[in-house]
Amino acid sequence: MIPRTLFSAEHEAYRRTVKRFLDEQVLPFHEQWEEEHRIPREVWRSAGELGLILPFLPEAYGGVGTDKLFEMILIEEFMGSGASGLIGFGVHSLVAGYLNNYATEEMKQRWLPGMISGEVIGAVAMTEPNTGSDLQAVKTRAVRDGDEYVLNGSKTFISNGTQCDFALVVCKTGETGKSGDITLILVEADRPGFERSTPLKKVGLHAQDTSMLFFDNVRVPASNVLGGVEGQGFGQLMRDLAWERMSGAIGFQAQAEAALCHTLDYTKGRTVFGKPIIDFQNSRFKLAELKTQIQLGRSWVDRCMELALRGELSAEAAAAAKYWTGELSNRVVDDCLQLHGGNGYMLEYPIARLYRDVRGNRIWGGTTEIMKEIISRTL
Repeated sequence: MIPRTLFSAEHEAYRRTVKRFLDEQVLPFHEQWEEEHRIPREVWRSAGELGLILPFLPEAYGGVGTDKLFEMILIEEFMGSGASGLIGFGVHSLVAGYLNNYATEEMKQRWLPGMISGEVIGAVAMTEPNTGSDLQAVKTRAVRDGDEYVLNGSKTFISNGTQCDFALVVCKTGETGKSGDITLILVEADRPGFERSTPLKKVGLHAQDTSMLFFDNVRVPASNVLGGVEGQGFGQLMRDLAWERMSGAIGFQAQAEAALCHTLDYTKGRTVFGKPIIDFQNSRFKLAELKTQIQLGRSWVDRCMELALRGELSAEAAAAAKYWTGELSNRVVDDCLQLHGGNGYMLEYPIARLYRDVRGNRIWGGTTEIMKEIISRTL
């Protein structure tokens, strides 16, 4: 692979800590968590103790104040290891980003320290049963009543929904039919009228906690509005969605690279007609093709990360990264499974679990088609 220049010795030391955490506290138990459809809360707390949750947040709230490369390392190692249940950590990070960027100091002091320690789990509730990527079409409504808002509606496909201590809920607070109708409101999970479904049964990502959320006359104080003033939610979401898509691209790229590594090991060790699979020209050519595609993806993802570090990552660049790596991971894993033959269809092999998990890459965080729409607006 192309040598990478993004990371310092400190970054690589952090990567080794992440790998130890995965090897000792995650991978031996991940199959059990897939049956339970969640990552146990004690694992969140262990990760917090090791500094593996939200290291980029300021020291004032218990973070370390690192650059975003530490976050990149977490995503790469979590996704590349096959521990797909840890996607919830990434969603938790997105929630913390919204709070850090837009919440009042009181809200930050109340929530961020617990989020960093792993004691508090956050979720963001955007998607609804009858709306997908069109945020302006949400039906969940928050009506002002004195010093409170009253929420009614439902959300679906909510990562961390089963275990979250609070959710940032995308609500309608206006009637104009424009983006200014959208507000983000923090809703604590213990408020009367806040209900959740049992974990949703998905094709893959079985250890990732995903559920529906329901709001039946849920009352929250007006001070829970993110940014302090209603009508700012759409802008807040648009400004932060670029990083959400970038974080997805980082993970998808890591999955593609892991698939190739697993397949190289397999084709070198598996013998067919008296010689290793990799000795057949078709196998070598296919692997060469995949390596080339992966290297192209790596170059673009790392370039976008350089832009993100400078605060210059555009919505178009992030959409292109998410689009390319989402499709790439699906192509690579499918071709790698084929090179495994029948064993590739057995879940005891990492490639089979990757095959099951990567299909959602072309959907969540905005579908491939939505990414193309964003890119096409710049033509």
